[in-house]
This record gives sequence, C-alpha cells and structure tokens, in this order.
Amino acid sequence: MTKKYIVTLNAEERSTLGALISKGKAPARKLLHARILLKADCSAGGPGWPDQAISEALDVSLATILRVRQLLVEEGLDAALNRHKPRRTYLRKLDGKQEAQLVALSCSESPKGHARWTLRLLADKMVELEYVDRVSHETIRQVLKKTKLSPG
Repeated sequence: MTKKYIVTLNAEERSTLGALISKGKAPARKLLHARILLKADCSAGGPGWPDQAISEALDVSLATILRVRQLLVEEGLDAALNRHKPRRTYLRKLDGKQEAQLVALSCSESPKGHARWTLRLLADKMVELEYVDRVSHETIRQVLKKTKLSPG
C-alpha cells in the first residue's frame, strides 16, 4: 500500500520541530504531532518510519498519524501542529430586545398558582406574549445565566 500523504520536511522545519520538542514548553498535543512528523519524515534527513512503528513508539493511533500527515500535506506545518478554530458559528436565539423582555418578565410577578417563575413557564409566556415564535426552556436558562438572573 502506498501512502497518500508523504511527509517531507526541509531542514528548517526539522530544526523548528526539534527545538519545539527539546523545550517541552508546549501543549501535549502539539508536542505529539511534532514527534509524529519528525518520525514520519521521508526526506533525506529524516528517518521515514512506517506508521505502525510510529504508532507503537509514541502510543498513538494510526488514524491520528494519518490525520497529522494529511494536515501537513494539505494545509502546512502550522495546521498540523496547532488546533484549528471551530468552523461552526452559533447564532443567537434571542436578540437584545427579546432578552430585555425576558428579564423584565422574569422580574415580574409570578403567575397565579405558582410561587415563582420556572424556565418552562417563562418560555411559554414569551411565546404567549408573541415576543418569539418558539423558544426552549434551555435558551431561557442560558440567557438568564448570562445576565446573572434566576427565575426565582
């Protein structure tokens, strides 16, 4: 089986990785990836170990070795060593006006028959008053937590 992602490091990259490992002042994941790349280096100055040998020597899975190789070849040394930023963006469920309405509602008198507001009561009331089309009690909890309020 031929390897799809062949690691070939130049002298500068090898020295950078070697210095990183010798200092030992980096996150464990980064140091592990540096060791994997140094062992997998197939260029003239590298040992060119097979993946199985790297796996046994560093006690790491073959999938991790393949992923590090792939990151190096496709995205470069920096991507292979460092964590990437999350690609997903989280949109806010409630805007500022809706949050203000929720806070005002949670500070108001609790409904009859209840000693205090519950998260589900607040969610239902927000929908009833047509502040939002729908909202979960978990969203209510997160907004109130962020504003350091509680439904009681």
